Amino acid sequence: MRNILMTVMMLVVVIVMFNAIVTKDTTGTRSQIESQGSTTNTKIGELAP
Repeated sequence: MRNILMTVMMLVVVIVMFNAIVTKDTTGTRSQIESQGSTTNTKIGELAP
């Protein structure tokens, strides 16, 4: 029973950390990657052949 409780608690911690780090609205990893990707796409589109 104790092992199951520890496993569930660890899963909860991982989910909370994921939400706090990756999916945060403006400063999360996902938004930073999207921002850099948009900037890179714009710069590539501006290149002359």
